[in-house]
Amino acid sequence: MSIILFALIATTFTWGITALGAGTVVFFNGNNDKLYKLMLGFASGVMISASFWSLLLPSIEKGEEIFGNFGGVFSTLGFIIGGIFLYLINKTINCFEKNRDVTKQSKNKQLLMMIISITIHNIPEGLAVGVAFGSLKDNFSQAELISAIMLAVGIGIQNFPEGAAVSIPLRTFGYSKSKSFLIGQASALVEPVFGVLGAILVSLFEIVLPISLSFAAGCMIYVVSKELISECNRDFNENYPTMAIIFGFSVMMVLDIMV
Repeated sequence: MSIILFALIATTFTWGITALGAGTVVFFNGNNDKLYKLMLGFASGVMISASFWSLLLPSIEKGEEIFGNFGGVFSTLGFIIGGIFLYLINKTINCFEKNRDVTKQSKNKQLLMMIISITIHNIPEGLAVGVAFGSLKDNFSQAELISAIMLAVGIGIQNFPEGAAVSIPLRTFGYSKSKSFLIGQASALVEPVFGVLGAILVSLFEIVLPISLSFAAGCMIYVVSKELISECNRDFNENYPTMAIIFGFSVMMVLDIMV
């Protein structure tokens, strides 16, 4: 039970950092189309960077650890399935859209797809923390405990810009600050749930983890390439959102490398 409690505390911490990031929305005003597109660019950079540094690279490393030379195959498979999964969600959303305001309809779909992909991306992160603490049951040592804690700290720090990447575009699109914050922080609520599940079922999720990580990466890359980059460059000087993408990527890369 203590291992499960540790996993719950750790993933509650990672969710809390997401909430802090989402809280930065209080500094932004709504209904600003240029700022909206710049923040979509920043979110795109964060998501592209997280797809590689936080998801694909750990997926390949974990896959090779579990499956040997075939680890990369499972990571690739998960990545492709993730892209197909978001493609099907996109088609489903298109089928149910009834809004006659085409511009608003397009933005609603972009925001929804971004929220879905970041939420999905948080599931394997919660599993990773849960697995790290769950593995202490059979191999408890101070070094392993510190390693699990540092993993939770690293994922938590990475979650800060992700919370902002959800809440601020919502605010600039016209949502209230409170609603933007609530949706932004809610994207990481899956982490405590799957952290506890990972700690309980560590033997099962140890095998599933490489595929789930790359699956989330495929989801994020689909959304960035299909919805976000095209929108942030539309009817706007493409140099500014492009630099926002580079800035978002750099911020996430530095956080991933340094923690």
